Amino acid sequence: MSDSNPPLPQSLRAIQDDFLALGNADRLQLLLEFSDELPEVPEGMVPEDAWERVTECQSPVFIHVDSTKNEPVVYASAPAEAPTTRGFASILVQGFQGLTAEEIMAVPLDFPQSLGLEEAVSLLRLRGMAGMIWRIQRQISDASPA
Repeated sequence: MSDSNPPLPQSLRAIQDDFLALGNADRLQLLLEFSDELPEVPEGMVPEDAWERVTECQSPVFIHVDSTKNEPVVYASAPAEAPTTRGFASILVQGFQGLTAEEIMAVPLDFPQSLGLEEAVSLLRLRGMAGMIWRIQRQISDASPA
């Protein structure tokens, strides 16, 4: 991350600190634990046509941001057969919970590289997580009044 970036919100900083406190093998295990914690999206909560596929991910991952509230709500859907991708989505859903649109928009796209997972997962997967962040930020931007 660049030094010119604003500090990470506390929720993402805590997640980052948890990863960096571990060795490589344990970081992967923590990512898999996040995978188990991806909240299920109740049927009908997000209209079918509102989901946006994250094409940067090899696995079918879908993102939707409800920006109708003061604090945007991020929803993600990823198959159980893709635990790494589910883990990344879960980190973002949990890490963005309770943040304002401005705080989410300030999260750098290279946040995934700050988790210390370069030796545990491929760069392609880290780029997939960056794609999730980019799509979340774009959806918030599109929903903001001009």
